[in-house]
Amino acid sequence: MKTKFSERLKELRAINNMTQQDLANAVNVCKSAVSAWEIGRNQPNYGILMDIAQYFDVSVDYLIGYCD
Repeated sequence: MKTKFSERLKELRAINNMTQQDLANAVNVCKSAVSAWEIGRNQPNYGILMDIAQYFDVSVDYLIGYCD
């Protein structure tokens, strides 16, 4: 099931012209983890969520849909 997080992650990746593999390399996970996040099958742990937010220079609240 798609979540706000999965939508925002995919959007941020597209805006930055990144592949799933690029993002996976940036946050030290496998490509299948990024794929699972984007389709809503899984969500990252808090530490990785913080790494993603820092990488894209957005807040965790933005990533998970608490703010715009």
